[in-house]
Amino acid sequence: MRRLLLGMTAVLGTLLAGCAQFPDEHPRPWGDQPSLEPQAGPQPSIEGEPPPNDDRPTPPQAPPQSVGCEDPDPAVVATCLDPVGAMVVLPDGQSALVGERATGRVLRVQRGEKPVELAQIPVDPSGGGGLTGLALSPSYHEDELFYAYVTTSSDNRVVRVAAGDRPKPVLTGIPKGATGNSGAMLDDGQGALLIATGDAGNPANPANPQSLAGKVLRIDGFGKPAESNPDPKSPVVAAGLTAPGGLCGTPAMGMYWVTDRSGGQDALYRVRFGQPLGSPAWTWAERPGVAGCVADPSTVVVALRDAAALYTLHPAPDGSFTGQPTKVMENTYGRFSAAALGPDGLLWLGTSNKDGGSPKSSDDRALRIEPPSGGSAGKD
Repeated sequence: MRRLLLGMTAVLGTLLAGCAQFPDEHPRPWGDQPSLEPQAGPQPSIEGEPPPNDDRPTPPQAPPQSVGCEDPDPAVVATCLDPVGAMVVLPDGQSALVGERATGRVLRVQRGEKPVELAQIPVDPSGGGGLTGLALSPSYHEDELFYAYVTTSSDNRVVRVAAGDRPKPVLTGIPKGATGNSGAMLDDGQGALLIATGDAGNPANPANPQSLAGKVLRIDGFGKPAESNPDPKSPVVAAGLTAPGGLCGTPAMGMYWVTDRSGGQDALYRVRFGQPLGSPAWTWAERPGVAGCVADPSTVVVALRDAAALYTLHPAPDGSFTGQPTKVMENTYGRFSAAALGPDGLLWLGTSNKDGGSPKSSDDRALRIEPPSGGSAGKD
């Protein structure tokens, strides 16, 4: 009997030891992703960052702090820039062109490398102007040219730039005023350039067919009206803007968007060639400072300068919006100004914290993150 009891005790001990190898009774749920909801403490996901493999809860930590121009945040691509006025991603998806609004400098930036100055375009930053638009040549793979929308001492204009060469005027004579000089640019994916122009401080300009102010223009690489424009003799494809902040779109669907800041509200318009902009697709009565934007078939992301956040909306094929828009990444990096979408789907952002914000030592910065997917928060 004693031998039997000893044997049973040994077997029982083995079974109990095996129980200690069971998984944690509170495993991390499958498929959890970092949340960009404001209440969740947004943490952008960076390409190449390995997923966490420790199931134990991690105590909250303070965000990494910059020291001088050194910024340990893995989302940061470039630091100590002047306020960013425009941005466009290069075809490799790893680098981008950044335009500084007040200095007119255009730099190529890439994570882990020092920015390289490609050009410095003379600009007048008064009245919201300066360098506010960038776009790659529709044939960039062959010519490596890029275009900029700039304010000069006498007008607003489009210039063509080859790295290391003097800018060449392409479209000049766009009215300049005490306000309303901002603009935006976009390669429309069909061999032409779209340009959004401000009203130059004159509310009558958008309705004036003889003025290029307050319009959406469509031109070729030489500044001429693009083929298939509604009026083949005119670059104007839409009218009704005050102070545009960004142009974005999904060329495959023929859907384009422009952000605008008017006296009474901020707005997002859908651009339909040959039609007035009409009523906005979305408005912000609190005027959060809409700036650059990016779009894909399911999402439009708008950078907010004054609200220091991003705003995500979900368009339907008819140009309306479905679900609930969401404000995300609020007060994470400060004032967002420029936005661009890379060929890999990653979102590039520029900040303008030195221009009316609370800059850190590493501001202003260029960032590269996973785009927010939005959520269930209500309309602001």
